[in-house]
Amino acid sequence: MGSSRSKPIPQGSPGGVSIKVSEALADHAGVAAIGTDDPIGRALESVRRHLRMDVASISEFAGAAKTFRYVRSRAGRAPIWAGLSVPIADGYCKKVVDGLLPGLIVDASRHPAAREIPATRAVPIGSHLSVPLVLADGRVYGTLCCFSFAPDVTLNERDLALLAAFADVLACQIETQLVALRSRDELIDRLAAAMLRQEPAIVYQPIFKMFDMSIAGAEALARFGLEPRRAPDVWFAEAGALDMRTALEKQAIRNAIDGCREIWTASPIDLSVNCSPQTIVEGDLAAFFRHDPCERLILEITEHDHVAEYGPLLAALEPLRRMGVRVAVDDAGSGYASMRHIVHVAPDYIKLDLTLTRGIEEDRTRQALASSLIEFGHQTNCKIVAEGVETAAELLTLRNLGVDKAQGYFLSRPIQAEHVVDFARGAVSTLAGRVAWEGADLGTPPTALRA
Repeated sequence: MGSSRSKPIPQGSPGGVSIKVSEALADHAGVAAIGTDDPIGRALESVRRHLRMDVASISEFAGAAKTFRYVRSRAGRAPIWAGLSVPIADGYCKKVVDGLLPGLIVDASRHPAAREIPATRAVPIGSHLSVPLVLADGRVYGTLCCFSFAPDVTLNERDLALLAAFADVLACQIETQLVALRSRDELIDRLAAAMLRQEPAIVYQPIFKMFDMSIAGAEALARFGLEPRRAPDVWFAEAGALDMRTALEKQAIRNAIDGCREIWTASPIDLSVNCSPQTIVEGDLAAFFRHDPCERLILEITEHDHVAEYGPLLAALEPLRRMGVRVAVDDAGSGYASMRHIVHVAPDYIKLDLTLTRGIEEDRTRQALASSLIEFGHQTNCKIVAEGVETAAELLTLRNLGVDKAQGYFLSRPIQAEHVVDFARGAVSTLAGRVAWEGADLGTPPTALRA
C-alpha cells in the first residue's frame, strides 16, 4: 500500500561486504497490500458482502498506471488481483474520477459510455460502483470500486453513499500507511547513504590488564558521521527494522578489523567487536573471517537481543571458536538476557556493565553482585572485564574485587587507531600518576588477578 516507488539498497560495497536486501524492500507498497488479514482488507471484504458484489478493489493511481492494491472477491471468481498494474485509462476507475462515468451504474450493458469499455464484455461487468479515495491534502489516491458480473437493479444512491462513507474511513487508514512508508523510505535513504560511504567509522577504546595496567586490547566502537547525528544504537536498530542489521554489523566489523591492522603491526592486542546473535547465526562469519587473525578477535554478544533457541547460536559459534575466535557476553549485570547468554554460551569473557561498575566503591550491593560474577568467572576459567570505569575509586575497588581487565573514560576515551599504540606505551605511568593524584595508590595487585 502506498508509494509505488521502490527504494533500492546497494547490493555490494567497495569494501567487499555483501549486502542482501529483503524482498520486502523491493516493493514495499505491494507487501503491505497483499496481506489478507489487515484492517483495510477486512473492511473491503465487509463492504463487498454488504453490497452483494462479486469483486471489490482499492486501486492506486500513479502516473499512467493504475495498480490494484487490495482485491476481495467471491471464491473462484477473481479477474483482477492485488499487485496487478494496468494503464490508468483502461476500465472504469479513472473515468469515474474525471466525471466521464457516474459512480453508480446499475446495468453497464445499457450505459452508452460503459458499453464501449472492453472490460464490460470481457469480464463481464454487470453493475459497478466507484468512488474516489481522497487524502487529507485533497489528492486523489485512487478509487474504491465494486462490481458484479450480472446487473443488480436493486442498487441505488444509498448504496453509493455507503461506499463513499467507507472510502472516507479507508482513505484515513491508507494515509496512515503512506506516512509509515515515507518514514521507511527515509530510513532506507539514510542507511543506503551510510553504507555507500563505508560507514560506520571506528574508534577504539583501550582495555587494560588490572595486573599491571598494560594494554590488553581495544573495543571497536561505531561512529556515524551523517546528519542528523544519531547514536550508533539508533542506526543499528533502524537497520534491524529493514532486515539490514546483519549487513551493517558486518560492515562495522570489517571496518574495525581493517583499522586495527595498523595497531597489530606494532602490538598483537585483542580486538573486541560487537555482534548480535542474529549476525552470528545468519552472517556466515566463519567465511567472513577466513583471512583475518582470528586468534586476536573477540565477539561481544550484545545483551539486549533475546535468544529464543540457543542451538543455532551455539552451532554458529563452534567453527568460529575452532578458528581461534573468543566470545564475550556484553553488559552483564544490566538485565536477564546477559545471564542467559552466560549460562548457555560459556563465554571466554564476561563484561560487567557500567550500571554495575558506576559508584561501586560506595555500594555494597553492587560489590556483592560483581563479586559473584567474578567468582563465577574464576570457577569457569572466564575472565572478567569491567566497563565504564570513570574514577580511581571505581578502578581500585574493581581491582581489589578481582576483576581481570577494565576500560572506561578514566583509563582512556575512545581514540583513533593510530593513537592506540602510542597511548599504550605510556599507559602504566600515566594511569599510576592519575590514580596517585586522586589520592589513591595502585599498589600491589591482588594475587587472584591473572596477567
